[in-house]
Amino acid sequence: MHSVPTIETERLILRPYRRDDFTAYAALFADPEVTRFVGGIPFSREQAWTRFLRQIGMWHHFGFGFLVLQDRETGQFIGEAGFHDLHRGITPSVEGTMETGWALSPRSHGQGLATEAVSAALKWGDQQFPSMKKTCIIDIGNLASLRVASKLQFKETGRTTYHGANVILLER
Repeated sequence: MHSVPTIETERLILRPYRRDDFTAYAALFADPEVTRFVGGIPFSREQAWTRFLRQIGMWHHFGFGFLVLQDRETGQFIGEAGFHDLHRGITPSVEGTMETGWALSPRSHGQGLATEAVSAALKWGDQQFPSMKKTCIIDIGNLASLRVASKLQFKETGRTTYHGANVILLER
């Protein structure tokens, strides 16, 4: 089993998931604003549980994964960020890369927290896995996430369709 890091930034703690995070996690992915570009449909509690367990299990098999984003000041769960390899049926393939992703509660949008969190995760990822490509798949309409990716030096490598959505493939 790989150890899961805790990473601190000026305003956030990126930490391993705990079972008691699930209620906040399920609420995050039940929010239509959050899921608008993540499949387009709010998650049921059962779907959120499957995703929650996937995020935890990724660490065991790959040595990387997603982390909870916790507000340093309030201790509140505000989202998640990190890496996965989902073996997506997408062309061109991103399998074997550290696909970078993030999701934050709407109350945390527009404050630079996604950039802060993903920047810290990428720094860790570059130190631990320097030779692995870091990629992103972002819905063409998700302008906020495209801005975050641009700030973090991701560059467009292609466009395709994934589960009916037009997406942009990026790499850094």
